[in-house]
Amino acid sequence: MLDERIMLILFTICILTLLILDLLVFHRKDKEMKVKEALLWSLFWISLALGFNIFVYFMYGAESALNFLTGFLIEKALSVDNLFVFIIIFQYFGVRQEYQHKVLFWGILGALVMRALFIATGITLIAKFHWIIYLFGAFLIFTGYKMLSSKNEEVHPERNIILRLFTRFFPVSKKPAAGKFFVTEEGRRKATSLFVVVLVVETTDVIFALDSIPAILAITTDPFIVYTSNVFAILGLRAIYFALAGVMQLFHYLHYGLSAILMFVGLKMMISELYKFPVVVALGVVAGILVVAIIASILYPPGDESQKSFK
Repeated sequence: MLDERIMLILFTICILTLLILDLLVFHRKDKEMKVKEALLWSLFWISLALGFNIFVYFMYGAESALNFLTGFLIEKALSVDNLFVFIIIFQYFGVRQEYQHKVLFWGILGALVMRALFIATGITLIAKFHWIIYLFGAFLIFTGYKMLSSKNEEVHPERNIILRLFTRFFPVSKKPAAGKFFVTEEGRRKATSLFVVVLVVETTDVIFALDSIPAILAITTDPFIVYTSNVFAILGLRAIYFALAGVMQLFHYLHYGLSAILMFVGLKMMISELYKFPVVVALGVVAGILVVAIIASILYPPGDESQKSFK
């Protein structure tokens, strides 16, 4: 059996290769991704994740495979919910559809680096200060509860602190981006609105990671499983975005399902010393909540008020 550190290096090389092929070969030209193409790419990334899950099963055993699958489901569900925010960001900055894939690509690449740092920090803290697991658990329960009461809160990209600092010290062009991140105007190097959007997406993902990483750490602290499940959940985001962008408002109960999942994994963390949930039970609870939320969304479509908030 290969050492997990070697596996992480090989895994990262493979993922970077796939991302480079995606950017430089499959999506070399800026164009709008059609729903059919997006669905095929979504199927590809999900199939790749499930195939990797089988690999984990044979390499590290059933428990690791179940941990990976549970973590993947949690992270994927949280990621899909975050797509609502990306829609608002793109609408606010008026990003044309043919450039949205490019923005999401660089946003996801940055997210992979940030998630790796967050995961390493979280695992190190738990290893050195075991009591911090209770703080993580309490934070997840609080986040889940807050999610219930903040569903209709508006997103204000212009209030992003990093964005305000950047625009204060670096000139931003007012001309159309035309797919570029930087341009030269009157001898000055300026950022375009497209780069500003990438910056907003990147910093927004840092906020997402604050509840995402503790949630997966409630399932396992194995760095290999935590990182790989996170990566696979993030990789298919672009395709899922273009496949579901027009109908995301239909999944209006997903928000409540995620709230329940966060509170469940937070509770799991809080009582970990008294009772350890079997991996199969944790997977069943997470999957069950997601299924109920999706079915409820389909059976009970959103009312006019729910739809208006996304128009």
